[in-house]
Amino acid sequence: MGRCAIPQMNVPGKSEHGAFWIFSKHGSIMRYLICLLLVLTAQLSGCASTISSEVTAFHQWPPASDSQTFVFSTPPEQEQSLEYQSYERLIQVQLERYGLHRDEANAAGPLKVEFSASTTGRDVLIIETVRVDSWYGTTWYGPDFYYPYWSYSSLVYPYRGMGGGIPMTRDRQRRYTVYQRQLKLRITDIRSHQVVYEGTARSEGEEGNLVVVMPYLVESMFKDFPGRSGLPIIVKLRTKTK
Repeated sequence: MGRCAIPQMNVPGKSEHGAFWIFSKHGSIMRYLICLLLVLTAQLSGCASTISSEVTAFHQWPPASDSQTFVFSTPPEQEQSLEYQSYERLIQVQLERYGLHRDEANAAGPLKVEFSASTTGRDVLIIETVRVDSWYGTTWYGPDFYYPYWSYSSLVYPYRGMGGGIPMTRDRQRRYTVYQRQLKLRITDIRSHQVVYEGTARSEGEEGNLVVVMPYLVESMFKDFPGRSGLPIIVKLRTKTK
């Protein structure tokens, strides 16, 4: 970001050695504060939290069966899982948006819906070069941060406003875990034994809790369902604030 300029204010009856001369002495810190405010504003407005998912689907849609009902094929180990049932409801809501309805009584079909979801993590190490104050070892914030007053810092410290020292570079390590979140969905026409839809939604991020990210994976999967077969798309969804 370029240097923020403060326009001069010429007020009749005020000499340059008066009150506005004092303002000009403090202009450097004012410029810094304004620049800082602009940077923070840009970050808050331009860095809204989103989840990006890559969605790829292969399908033969619509299915040959005339019926618009479906059943879930629940793995035996998940039949008593309340968490798994909550994921079924998420998918059910999306399917119902496209005219399909869950048939609780007819376990034989005509459409069978299966899905699996998982998260896997990997450690990431970042080594970045940062500028620090040579005296204190803390982050160097630029001129006029610590000593904005010309009448003091320019006499005591030859590098005015640098926290007492000059800037130097130092390597800093940062470790964190990136999680790959994945949802796989399959829809089968039971009467013809043909798979009519296969979809995969993948995303990466520092959130590894499947309960948190599953709603976004499901919503991404059904973006423009069934979509173009074999063509990956990127779906970006704004996260809901707590």
